Amino acid sequence: MRCASLAVLLAGAALAAPWAGANDDLALVAAPPAPTAFPAPTGLARTQLGFDAALRRALAANASVGAAQAEVGVANATKRGTLSQVLPHLQAAGGLIRNSKEVSFGGADFNAELLPQNDWNMRLLLTQPIFAGLRDQRAYQQAKEAVRAAEQGLHGTEDRVLLRTAADYLSVVGGDELVRVEQQALALAQGRLKQARDLLEAGEVTRVDVLRAESSVKVSERRVALAQRDRGVAAGQLRVDLALDEDFEVSEPRLDLPPRPDEALLIQQAGEGRNEVRQAKSALRIAELEVSKQKGAYLPVVSADAGYIWQKTNFPTDRYGYAALRFSVPLWLSGETSAKVTVARERERQARLVYEETLRSAREDVRRALLDLETATRSLTLSEEQLAAAEAEYAQVSDLYGSGEATSLDIQSSETNLSDARRVVVVSRLARILSELGVFFTAGDLKSAVLKEVQP
Repeated sequence: MRCASLAVLLAGAALAAPWAGANDDLALVAAPPAPTAFPAPTGLARTQLGFDAALRRALAANASVGAAQAEVGVANATKRGTLSQVLPHLQAAGGLIRNSKEVSFGGADFNAELLPQNDWNMRLLLTQPIFAGLRDQRAYQQAKEAVRAAEQGLHGTEDRVLLRTAADYLSVVGGDELVRVEQQALALAQGRLKQARDLLEAGEVTRVDVLRAESSVKVSERRVALAQRDRGVAAGQLRVDLALDEDFEVSEPRLDLPPRPDEALLIQQAGEGRNEVRQAKSALRIAELEVSKQKGAYLPVVSADAGYIWQKTNFPTDRYGYAALRFSVPLWLSGETSAKVTVARERERQARLVYEETLRSAREDVRRALLDLETATRSLTLSEEQLAAAEAEYAQVSDLYGSGEATSLDIQSSETNLSDARRVVVVSRLARILSELGVFFTAGDLKSAVLKEVQP
């Protein structure tokens, strides 16, 4: 039975469970043969694209990473705006006024204008909040926590982009290798067709054997075309990840990952350093601060302000300065503040539940990633054994068919088994690489593992 498309398998694995990572040296069975050359899409240059270069370009050019970086900028700007609420504010104000009447009093020696017909004034005002029930401080602490959450969101986005790019890169690598596998299957079918024709001329087989071989050739040609199509689709998705407009050649990566910690340490790292966990913890802290901020509405508000005024009206004077200390005390707000406090407490409870669930999910992700890695490793070993058995079977059946001791159905079945075994080895080998990466991803350490860049 023909194996499923590598692109579908790897993409599904990357989305279904964020796994991967390992400590053993990744000697990927044997060095893969050079990928089959494909005609580059019209108008696209063809360059060599290494695995490490692809990951670094994804961090630099991927739109998702850029959007997350912009979110960090927004959070920092919001924090600066929140801080400005507790700092002094200086402003100038003024106006020109045309009144319908002019009112003044006095005599020849003294004339005081109370209401000039053409009036003007200018004010220089300085305001400084002094105490607002600590709500301004709580708001600033919330803004700082939001910056941390945005930074963790950026790190999480980088890890997800790295894992997705790795899966798409491996899909292209697998596409190259599966095309090679299908071309090998085509070569076997063509060889059998030639052999069947020779045997038909010698009168040792019937015309049915030749027709069956011709059918196998057409099936193999169709599979080559489908494999080439799948490779092109995978390459297109990788171009989207990397914001590239050119075609490229890839090679199977040989990962240089750090030693993989044991399960207990990985679970601890996920609980402490996983970006989703940190974001959920920041959200909980923001919710706790919101409760304190809303309680601050019960306390008085104190502020100071000063100003200097110039005006046309000269009674009692045309310029003066002042300083004031102002306060307000809430006495009865008809339950408005208590309602806001209750809402804040419920939001805090929600945030705590989300944090606990996120923490639990992170731990289970690590366990599932390790299980996936163990399964992928065992599957690779079994698929290699299957391939060795299929090669031995094909060699024996081919000899028997040549001597007339096996039928065309026997040799056709043997070819199918051999091609299926080759496909499974390709998929298993690349799936194990992705499983390696997934272990570090679930622990929140993928970027530092593959690019040797430490995340804060």
